[in-house]
Amino acid sequence: MAVEIIMPKLGVDMQEGEIIEWKKQEGDTVKEGDILLEINSDKTNMEIEAEDAGVLLKIVRQAGDVVPVTEVIGYIGAEGEEIQEGSSSAATADLVAAGLEVPKAPAQSDAPAAKADKAPLADNEYDIVVIGGGPAGYYAAIRGAQLGGKIAIVEKTEFGGTCLNVGCIPTKTYLKNAEILDGLKIAAGRGINLASTNYTIDMDKTVEFKNSVVKTLTGGVKGLLKANKVTIFNGLGQVNPDKTVSIGSETIKGRNIILATGSKVSRINIPGIDSKLVLTSDDILDLREMPKSLAVMGGGVVGIELGLVWASYGVDVTVIEMADRIIPAMDKEVSTELQKILTKKGMKIKTSVGVSEIVEANNQLTLKLNNGEEIVAEKALLSIGRVPQMNGLENLNLEMDRNRIKVNAYQETSIPSIYAPGDVNGTKMLAHAAYRMGEVAAENAMHGNVRKANLEFTPAAVYTHPEVAMVGITEEDARAKYGDILVGRNSFTGNGRAIASNEAHGFVKVISDAKFHEILGVHIIGPAAAEMINEAATIMESELTVDELLLSIHGHPTFSEVMYEAFADVLGEAIHNPPKRK
Repeated sequence: MAVEIIMPKLGVDMQEGEIIEWKKQEGDTVKEGDILLEINSDKTNMEIEAEDAGVLLKIVRQAGDVVPVTEVIGYIGAEGEEIQEGSSSAATADLVAAGLEVPKAPAQSDAPAAKADKAPLADNEYDIVVIGGGPAGYYAAIRGAQLGGKIAIVEKTEFGGTCLNVGCIPTKTYLKNAEILDGLKIAAGRGINLASTNYTIDMDKTVEFKNSVVKTLTGGVKGLLKANKVTIFNGLGQVNPDKTVSIGSETIKGRNIILATGSKVSRINIPGIDSKLVLTSDDILDLREMPKSLAVMGGGVVGIELGLVWASYGVDVTVIEMADRIIPAMDKEVSTELQKILTKKGMKIKTSVGVSEIVEANNQLTLKLNNGEEIVAEKALLSIGRVPQMNGLENLNLEMDRNRIKVNAYQETSIPSIYAPGDVNGTKMLAHAAYRMGEVAAENAMHGNVRKANLEFTPAAVYTHPEVAMVGITEEDARAKYGDILVGRNSFTGNGRAIASNEAHGFVKVISDAKFHEILGVHIIGPAAAEMINEAATIMESELTVDELLLSIHGHPTFSEVMYEAFADVLGEAIHNPPKRK
């Protein structure tokens, strides 16, 4: 069926656009991503790309026409295809009524038609069997139930997955302790005179509190599943090609299977790595005796966060990172600033170096680095990332991308009706990305492949003190891809709330293209960065330009004023920045 080309809505205020020029003519072959036409809104000219491949069958509105947003201006389809005007609009209305995202029309080979009427389910048969109760899994199960499906979920340990049990939630509990200790250090300067500044860390109580937080949340997930009438199976699910799942002696069957098995700690094969004094990020969260020294192998998000926790407790922490800077996926300027701040907090950071051997002697470790240095520590933390968890999936002959399950935009694997959202596909190993992939997989399993998972504007954060967060691409990547870009900055050093809170350090950086002021990336190091980045992600998902964002008003005094001023600085309009040199 021919696909409509519509006048796009490029901003919240845009009501209509003028067609400047069609770059393709009727009968021309069009590839996805080709420039179809140029339009003018009330703000700027914009080239519109084809979202589908085919032949430009018909141009409905010509150059010079002013067209309301969402009105049809042309059609793309197969050569010689007859246009049934209005047909796709009806389909769109049906999707909206169902509460689903309106997808672009997929290529014939990319997505099968919606699933046909179903025969009644057998007692041990389900619309969807979900394997794994982490973020992708429990979201998929609940979304499937909301859509009227009979859903089962199989979990071998605790619900909530890595994030809730041994990842983001426990580490944030410990990082709050680090923040409290930072507060004690500055109390006297704020006029709060404590009877004593001496303190001790009770690791038993610390671990117990962390466990209570985890238990509350895992119990909450299980309660939500039960409330949505999801059938729960405890044990390792062995998945078979015929879509049966064996849990011990019991076997169930799914018309669709969602593989949400998550990830496990990645390991390296070097001499001495199996020492009991070498802990994983899972192990260290249950450590009840504080070491005097800790060597952290890996300066990524988890290594830096946990390193800061132990450094705040007074442990001598050394971070060893093979890249030229910590958290190398972050913007270089932000990474460099964070490294300076953490060094001032007492953390030792060694970059561009790796560990070649670990020697255990006299209840301590000697880490031999590949530059000839040696580091002695009571304990070591192995924190070099995570890899997909494939236990229970051995019988499936799935197409893989290295050690990750290969999925398409609908989260479907190479086996029809088997989906693999979350960490197991290695696309974006973040809990909130897994949430989205899980719900998309469930909707596609229930309705046929109707929705794609758009992860382009997924925010990421590091919960150090100060926090670090980003969405979009870095300045380095933007310059490589676009060449001509604009960069705006504003510092927390002049922000009223930051100064009043003893948190006047860090900055916000905004990157945009030079022509249309499209926002390419936002990078923050400073207070509440992990909260503010969500606003930036929403702005980018909504395709607001810098100019449109500056029409908004941010409250005062707030940390988020710094982000607003960084947007203004892109255009040289930041009030609280010195004038830019001409």
